[in-house]
Amino acid sequence: MNLTIRNMDENTAREILSWRYEKPYDFYNNQENEEEIKERLNGSYRAVIDNNGDVFGFLCTGETAQIPVGHHYGVYHEHLIDIGLGMDPDYVGKGYGYGFCTFILNYIRENHTGTPIRLSVATFNGRAIHLYEKLGFVQKDKFTTDFAEFITMIKD
Repeated sequence: MNLTIRNMDENTAREILSWRYEKPYDFYNNQENEEEIKERLNGSYRAVIDNNGDVFGFLCTGETAQIPVGHHYGVYHEHLIDIGLGMDPDYVGKGYGYGFCTFILNYIRENHTGTPIRLSVATFNGRAIHLYEKLGFVQKDKFTTDFAEFITMIKD
């Protein structure tokens, strides 16, 4: 599988916002509205495109990759590069996660040399946590929102 990164455009943002995940991952479903589209176009999101030219996933960096309530718990005080990512639900659970995440991590390393990487993940998402641990992430902080419990994970 060959993947490339491109800037997010409105059509791609709309496509990603229309993705629907099965339970319990429907927690990651979004609403397609102007506020969500505007966020996807703010410069912190990138589209991940497969060799057929289709949207395979996305990544975001910086504050948009953080869970806002985490600031109240002090989990984002260290200077790290925060990442968020998502994969087309048609590919989830089919063995593509390791390659997809490795591709994203390589992209981040090329663009943020020497800065540790942090991500936030819902604790119910054991599948993702297991994958991130395989990729060398270690669990750091835990915090709770009104909707779910999260952990931060760090990779040096």
